[in-house]
Amino acid sequence: MSEHSANCPIEDVQNTEDTRRIGIDRVGIKSIRHPVRFRQRDGGTQATVAVFDMYVNLSHEQKGTHMSRFLEILNEELEELDIRTFIQVIADMTAKLEAERGFIEARFPFFVRKKAPVTGAPSFLDYEVVLSGEWSASGSKLWLKVAVPVTSLCPCSKKISDYGAHNQRSHVTLTVQTRAPWWAEDLIDLIERQASCEIYGLLKRADEKYVTERAYNNPKFVEDMVRDIANVLNQDAGILYYKLETENFESIHNHSAYATIEKHAVA
Repeated sequence: MSEHSANCPIEDVQNTEDTRRIGIDRVGIKSIRHPVRFRQRDGGTQATVAVFDMYVNLSHEQKGTHMSRFLEILNEELEELDIRTFIQVIADMTAKLEAERGFIEARFPFFVRKKAPVTGAPSFLDYEVVLSGEWSASGSKLWLKVAVPVTSLCPCSKKISDYGAHNQRSHVTLTVQTRAPWWAEDLIDLIERQASCEIYGLLKRADEKYVTERAYNNPKFVEDMVRDIANVLNQDAGILYYKLETENFESIHNHSAYATIEKHAVA
């Protein structure tokens, strides 16, 4: 490289004016994996790997955004994911990108150490968690989403059979927007309490007997599951919005049973 080239300023193309006069709603980086520590309910943190989407709006007169700044923020401010400070990170990103609105979503596996119901044998169970939020000068929104595997047992099968009843693994997915931050563990606990039985990573014979009988004594249709969970959510005035989905992976059919409830708080 010549001395002239080294001293020559590099043109900032994305900062030039765009003549098409069309604003962009969201521009940024998508599906980038990054190691993080997720803040837990007990005050500790859990190391995991999250997939991030990070966007801002772009005004109609600006040609492009500064993509490298997203990576700077990811490495400088998102080493730890804390539900209580997540919106401030989005606000900082929006300011650094000289934008009016910002959005970040992080998707990652989250592990809970559980004890088997009878023997107490410890094991980890994995859940999917999504933390997302958006910020603008007019206000901010924060969403927490969890996907929880549970057991469901069919009430109809139990009623009509001389012995036994078919059961299956189910996935309950719950997204909430709340007045004050909730912990991921709070949502997981809420869902597991309403299932025919919760799921464990490790079960001994005595534990297997317990979960089999627990599910048999607590049969629920997919409709029962969403209604029972929604009934708990509806009693909490701090919940501004929720979307609840349950999918039963049927053991006697080659299709799933599905139900969903979506609700906004009454103003």
